Amino acid sequence: MANREEQLSIAKDRLTAYLKAEETILINQEYWMGSKRFRRADLEDVQSKIKELQNEIARLEAGGKNKMVRVVPIDL
Repeated sequence: MANREEQLSIAKDRLTAYLKAEETILINQEYWMGSKRFRRADLEDVQSKIKELQNEIARLEAGGKNKMVRVVPIDL
């Protein structure tokens, strides 16, 4: 498995690609080439993935500081 820095780099690259896809969709959702009609990915799906990647990047940049710890008090 890739280390944290590699995962962060991959996530940032994917985020950049999704942001470009979002921009393209916002400009033109459908287009024609000759007699064929093409439809780009759904905007909602792309925006959902953008939020997911932003959260993943924030988690990776935090360096795992947001780990949950369970403490069980013991009465002696």
